[in-house]
Amino acid sequence: MLYAVCAITLTACGKPPEFQQESYVFGTRVQITIYGEPEDKAAPVSAAILADLDRLHARLHAWQPSEITRMNAAFAQGKPYQTDPEMIAILKQAKGYADRSDQLFDPAIGDLVAAWGFHEDTFAAVLPDPALLHTLVAAHPSLDDLEFDGNQVSSRNPAVNIDLGGFKGFALDRAASYLRKKGMNNALINIGGNVLALGRKGDTPWKVGLQHPRKPGVLAIIQLNDGESIGTSGDYQRYFEVKGQRYSHLIDPRSGQPAQTMQAATVIAPPSAEAGAISDASTKPVFIGGISSATHYAERFGIKDVLLVASDGSVYLTPDMQARVQWQQNPPHIYRLR
Repeated sequence: MLYAVCAITLTACGKPPEFQQESYVFGTRVQITIYGEPEDKAAPVSAAILADLDRLHARLHAWQPSEITRMNAAFAQGKPYQTDPEMIAILKQAKGYADRSDQLFDPAIGDLVAAWGFHEDTFAAVLPDPALLHTLVAAHPSLDDLEFDGNQVSSRNPAVNIDLGGFKGFALDRAASYLRKKGMNNALINIGGNVLALGRKGDTPWKVGLQHPRKPGVLAIIQLNDGESIGTSGDYQRYFEVKGQRYSHLIDPRSGQPAQTMQAATVIAPPSAEAGAISDASTKPVFIGGISSATHYAERFGIKDVLLVASDGSVYLTPDMQARVQWQQNPPHIYRLR
């Protein structure tokens, strides 16, 4: 699952002094914007963040040789894997969010993601073998199968295949912590459309534009306060079509099928040390669970701001989100989520 699926672009708010650097990490666009600092101070801080993201990308890659692929190979053989505190912390954090989402956020279903062809840089329009899907779903892999012993991790279930592509938000929190440590308290961090705001952009709050899931351009502009993080899961970047039906990488672990009821789900996580991670992980149960359970899962993650774009383009949003959205393209219908 990944975040190429989240589409948020920065919007211009005048021309204040700022430093901006972009790169391509985790298979997606990364952008660091630092306001009010001279380039000679901002540039090395931004470069250090991007270097750390590059390191994590190499370590966590789900299908090219990496520590994750070596770990998955050990699990498949019923063997424990020796790692380090950083990896253990990432896995434990992801496990906690998976439990909170009733496993709709499930980084253990890498084999399902691969079966649908999303462990490739390009996606072939080919449906997987139904018998294979049945076998993979019946194995019920989840992070609850993991056992930790110091820096050693093992799995009771050899079907566990970890794919953290839908959990890049934790890197937002790492970047935000580093920026604060360096005294840069006004910045915007964008990792594949998951965005975390620090401070303000001069006299105004940071603003982001929420990409329309079916049309060019921005659907709405949303203002972010200090420490908030916004994340989107959608079916419009990593997908393929067969006979007019769209199949995205957002797979329902219960059925083994890509979720079909929505085009996009956006949430805003309130300020916390884990705002970035929460804004990423929480969008999966909100998207996959559908309109009827969206607020239930949002509340489990402490989120009040939710915006859904249903399969017919209708928008559903909570009162808190409705109060802060500035529409740039009017949806066909707008409904209140309660």
